[in-house]
Amino acid sequence: MKKFAWSATTIVLLVLIGFIYWRYYFVYSEGTKAGILNTFQQKGFVFKTYEGNLIQSGFKANVQSNEFVFSVVDEKVAEVLNQNSGREINVHYKRYLGALPWRGVEKYIVDSILEVRGLGNETIIAPKQH
Repeated sequence: MKKFAWSATTIVLLVLIGFIYWRYYFVYSEGTKAGILNTFQQKGFVFKTYEGNLIQSGFKANVQSNEFVFSVVDEKVAEVLNQNSGREINVHYKRYLGALPWRGVEKYIVDSILEVRGLGNETIIAPKQH
């Protein structure tokens, strides 16, 4: 009986670890988004996380704007975003299936900035060269 209980406990524990990894640490998708940085702020009661949103370009006649809401973990990325509100920004993100409180409230995590454009199409951060 002890062997069965030990085996069952081990299996349940492995399934639980696998589920937690898949839900919160597995990168479901990654890509780039571009738009005007509308809001960027640090907020939270226990975990202060960086949250922002980009307004993506679309049809001008459309009343509803297309927003990309995201969180940022990296302090250096957060610092650059905090200084460039209102500018056109191209970012790289990773999408997870679940959000963790210390990582941010969103499933989309911006991990790098590819380009920041100011007024008059002057480039402040140049695009990455592959």
